[in-house]
Amino acid sequence: MNSSENNSTEYDTFDFNNYKSLVSAEIELIQRVFEIRQNFSDSERLVEPILQRISKIKSEKLIFEQKFNLI
Repeated sequence: MNSSENNSTEYDTFDFNNYKSLVSAEIELIQRVFEIRQNFSDSERLVEPILQRISKIKSEKLIFEQKFNLI
């Protein structure tokens, strides 16, 4: 394997690890939204910033999903 192929593999591994981190963060935040909605009557005010972050994560994930042909 030459240097450029090795670098490409390292970037792919790095990108895939980033993708996995985004998936984990999304799952965790969705769980938090569920818990907040169960425990607080004024939950929408509390979950709005979390839902915005989930939306950003979905956008970031889409880039990786396209790169890795996951969609």
